[in-house]
Amino acid sequence: MNPILTLVVYFAIITWLLVVVASLIRARAWTPSGLLLAFGNRDHLADPGAFAGRAERTARNSFDNLVFFAILGLAATASNRTGSQVVLGAQVFFWARMVYIPVYYIGIPYVRTASWAVSIAGLAMMAAALL
Repeated sequence: MNPILTLVVYFAIITWLLVVVASLIRARAWTPSGLLLAFGNRDHLADPGAFAGRAERTARNSFDNLVFFAILGLAATASNRTGSQVVLGAQVFFWARMVYIPVYYIGIPYVRTASWAVSIAGLAMMAAALL
């Protein structure tokens, strides 16, 4: 598998983990009542607190960005255009997202936005190399 698709798979796994973790945080699954809530259909889920809200938004944003990253990575691979600019763009995207995740969980607003912007620049690098 080429390095671009490897990063896509890694990011898909990380995104799935973010969705699971956000769900567990929201339900407070580390408590007995939260664990029962997590295993149930979550009809009586409380409003998320600040941390749970950030975890959910991190997961949702990562899922949204995974779609674009996967499309560009698959297009690059299918068209056999996996040159250095596409690989670099994929690496920039991936590592910027690795910064974004803990920064958003912690709640550092300007660094979060900057790391998001860098990840978008990585996607733009990939797209530009494919056009």
